[in-house]
Amino acid sequence: MSYFFNIISKKTNIPSVLLLILSGVLIKLGLNYFQIPTGEVLFQILEILGIVGLIMIVLEASLDLELTWEKWPLIWKSFAVAFLALLVCSFIISYLLQMLIGVSFITGLLYAIPLAIMSSAIVIPSVGELTDEKKEFMVYESTFSDILGIMYFYFLTGNINNDNVNSVVWDVFSNIFITIVLSVIISYALVLIFQKVQTQVKLFLLIAVLLLLYSIGKQFHLSSLLIILIFGLVLNNHKIFFRGKLRKLLHTPSLGSILRNFHLVTLESAFVVRTFFFVIFGITIDLNSLLNLNVLLISACIIVVILGIRGLALWVFKGKNLMPEILIAPRGLITILLFFDIPLEFQSDNFNSGILLYTILITSVVMAISLISTGKHIEPVDAVKMAYWKEVDKQIESIPEQDKNKSVEKKKEEAENDNLEQDIKANE
Repeated sequence: MSYFFNIISKKTNIPSVLLLILSGVLIKLGLNYFQIPTGEVLFQILEILGIVGLIMIVLEASLDLELTWEKWPLIWKSFAVAFLALLVCSFIISYLLQMLIGVSFITGLLYAIPLAIMSSAIVIPSVGELTDEKKEFMVYESTFSDILGIMYFYFLTGNINNDNVNSVVWDVFSNIFITIVLSVIISYALVLIFQKVQTQVKLFLLIAVLLLLYSIGKQFHLSSLLIILIFGLVLNNHKIFFRGKLRKLLHTPSLGSILRNFHLVTLESAFVVRTFFFVIFGITIDLNSLLNLNVLLISACIIVVILGIRGLALWVFKGKNLMPEILIAPRGLITILLFFDIPLEFQSDNFNSGILLYTILITSVVMAISLISTGKHIEPVDAVKMAYWKEVDKQIESIPEQDKNKSVEKKKEEAENDNLEQDIKANE
């Protein structure tokens, strides 16, 4: 079903995420009609799928990011836009919720952070046909938004009862520092170990190790996504990270093979997980919450804040020519995951889950309209093909010039021989 949605999406430029959610809603209506109970098991499945999908999506994004001095301006600008939009949006949305539904500022902030995070699960598969600069900017920004948003949320929940400002600041910066140091060490070790693994089954073994590291990191309240991001960056940019004597430890052909296969596995896995996640999310939707006009108005105010702050941040750091990325600000997987992870003591009955649903749907529709208007959209199946040919091009570029020249000369000789044979046949 999801595959056919991709075909429809390619023809219409409507993101398949919307079609998947709609499918879930229709399945829910069918289950209700036949009186088939689902219980709480779907929410547990949704959380597991969301975490695995998040890891695969961040890993997929990091494997596409190349660290060069030429791209440094793009990296810091995308980071600045993601950070500014996240911080300002979360505070303004929190004040809105405080005024409109009567929750405390802290409770409002816990609900506002998920709504302020851009969904890389929707952005990354949707921007493939934008210009290279716009595409890379969106990939960096959405990845930074995910990582910063998750760190922001868990730092807040972990220090919500701590009145000592110095203690909070120390906890935040020590956490980030420890995570980065551990991530770099682990990434070097994994690259060196897995290039020497000779068994056929190695890619899902590596993914299993990353899932384990993510879980361990979360248990120790570390920023686990940083581990995944840094590993992907080290693997894709091994020439930068392994220099001097460290370069001798690398076996480039093995790493090249791992990188190519990893691209395909992460793209395919992210596609599968994403499919089930959004269908199950559609099944868990409470349709009655959509009939509340007050919920729609609150959601509209939140979306105006999101797009307004985003436009301002992009204008400050990018200047003009902001279409269509100014309208590409979908909420999705992370928003849902963090919403379900709000501590029980801070959950409020005044917050209607329809606000979450309306925000996700409307921001996705706005993104779809912007992509349709520019005629730029690509889905994961096509992205797999693009990633494959991109790796082929890299291999060709890595061939020494002498070998290239020999190859060209050989082609010329073959062409001349073919022409000679044709002349002989023609004379005969």
